Amino acid sequence: MKRNFLKTLLAIAVTGALGATSLVQVVHAQDKGPIAISMPTKSSARWIADGANMVKYFQEKGYKTDLQYADDDIPNQLAQIENMVTKGAKVLVIAAIDGTTLSDVLQKAADKGVKVIAYDRLIKGSKNVDYYATFDNFQVGVLQAAYIEKALDLKAGKGPFNIELFGGSPDDNNAFFFYNGAMSVLKPYIDSGKLVVRSKQTGMDKVSTLRWDGAVAQARMDNLLSAYYTKDKVDAVLSPYDGISIGIISSLKGVGYGTPKLPMPVVTGQDAEVQSVKSILKKEQTSTVFKDTRELAKVTVAMVDAMMAGKQPEVNDTKTYNNGVKVVPAYLLKPVSVDITNWKQALVDSGYYKESQIK
Repeated sequence: MKRNFLKTLLAIAVTGALGATSLVQVVHAQDKGPIAISMPTKSSARWIADGANMVKYFQEKGYKTDLQYADDDIPNQLAQIENMVTKGAKVLVIAAIDGTTLSDVLQKAADKGVKVIAYDRLIKGSKNVDYYATFDNFQVGVLQAAYIEKALDLKAGKGPFNIELFGGSPDDNNAFFFYNGAMSVLKPYIDSGKLVVRSKQTGMDKVSTLRWDGAVAQARMDNLLSAYYTKDKVDAVLSPYDGISIGIISSLKGVGYGTPKLPMPVVTGQDAEVQSVKSILKKEQTSTVFKDTRELAKVTVAMVDAMMAGKQPEVNDTKTYNNGVKVVPAYLLKPVSVDITNWKQALVDSGYYKESQIK
């Protein structure tokens, strides 16, 4: 009788322990997500890669993810984020289409205790942005302009050369960093007359390209060529992004550039998209800036991991990114300039692309 009683007690204790373990596992699983990831568009290969990389790294750490793309439609992104909050997201990772439009939805998120990481694009005008994961965007522009400086041998006093300037989307905070970084290198040469902007179009109010749209850039380049370059040739084009570069190059080829008689000007870019790397190998686009989105995804996952554990995420910039309400602590990664001389080392040897994707 006593032995049976002890067995019963032991069974209850074991069952209780298993129940407690199960409860801990359930709580732990709930703590691991969901992590909501809001990306702007699938029209750019880089955003597809960003989303895929984050899902991969989050899942490797046991997190559930909710990845959505907004098709470059602001109301769509707002609705998606609001739905993510309603469904119980613990953290929002947002690459904003327009970084000025999210204040209301982020307040709703904050009211529910949801943390927010701005991904690659700064979210403006909201106190409810906890961290920012991005690349050194000013340095991106410096690299683009430095490539032009070197290709035209401006430091040696060569010139004058004709240049036209293109900026990114005016609703993307990064576009201003890219442009300002580039102009920190180019402006002295423009001021001295070694670089000549025949259109006189300078400043983001004149050179921006809404939504980073290559077709918009192509139309503007068409107009520049017909208005200012019927007799003179353009020697360089500052382009902040590969998709814009493709549009610019289409325009240039349309009036005869890319031939022995009329060589292509120096054309920069950013993101090392496959089409543009192929264009570099064909000696059309001249350079691009590579930003390894795998590393950006890893930094973002590490930020989330730290926050979920109640710790402070690692940052390396606490001064630069003022969103109009607060300075958002940021982690900045280093971009890399890529051209025909180092594309294989930077893009293939690193495992970012397979050589068969390029050739």
